[in-house]
Amino acid sequence: MMEAKDDKTDVSKQTDSKIFSTSLLAGALAGLVVDVTLFPLDTVKTRLQSQFGFWKSGGFKGIYKGLGPVVVGSAPSAGAFFASYNLIKDTMYPIIPQVLAPASHVVCASISEVVACTIKVPMEVVKQRRQAIRGAGHPIKILTKAIKQEGLKGLYRGFGSTIIRDVPFSAIQFPIWEALKTEWRNSKGSEISSGEVAVCGALAGGIAGAATTPLDVAKTRIMLADSHSKSESLRITGVIRELYKTSGFRGLFAGFTPRTLLIFLGGGIFFGVYEKSARLIDSLKLE
Repeated sequence: MMEAKDDKTDVSKQTDSKIFSTSLLAGALAGLVVDVTLFPLDTVKTRLQSQFGFWKSGGFKGIYKGLGPVVVGSAPSAGAFFASYNLIKDTMYPIIPQVLAPASHVVCASISEVVACTIKVPMEVVKQRRQAIRGAGHPIKILTKAIKQEGLKGLYRGFGSTIIRDVPFSAIQFPIWEALKTEWRNSKGSEISSGEVAVCGALAGGIAGAATTPLDVAKTRIMLADSHSKSESLRITGVIRELYKTSGFRGLFAGFTPRTLLIFLGGGIFFGVYEKSARLIDSLKLE
């Protein structure tokens, strides 16, 4: 009997390892592909949200500035997100009622965003300063300057606002994505294709991106602020309050169109590449 129990434990460990490795690799590839493909649109969005103004931030010039940090940071952060998400989801799935599945997806996505942000935020700081501040310098120079002026706090400038933006974003996106996949699968009567998964991801991403635009604007301004800025301008509530006071809803939703389009397209590419890669990796493991 003990041997049977040990066998079951070994199988469980192998399954967890398979989920982790597949999610990590597929997520890393998906993150890299979507961030590099849509980088110019992200630059336009960042400059529209910048406190310096679109044209002073560079307009349409140098729209690939900041691509290097994205290449370095997107793969590990996206891989870490999906590895965490799927491991937590598969752990929770057998022990919760089906009716609570959407809530479990919120929990999984929220925890996974925190994990991903520990990797993503320093590269995001460098990327956005390269995109919107003329003469910001080489990525290493930006990182060194941030650490010299503020220590680790400078490296993680905007960490809290990124969490405040990304957790609600994922809490909206992932339950919608999972629900759309389930409905499509039930309607079709069979497993859906990678392309159909991508369509679900695009719709879910567009909705979540549109809803969380004010949080994204605030996060952008915090990351672009210099080290001498007033503390109120480095808090998400203070930034949102000031934006509404000076520019109304138009200021809160700066960059709304490119952000929504960016995440609509990005959601399709991201989830499509992820699903296709995961299935390919799993098929190679079975051979």
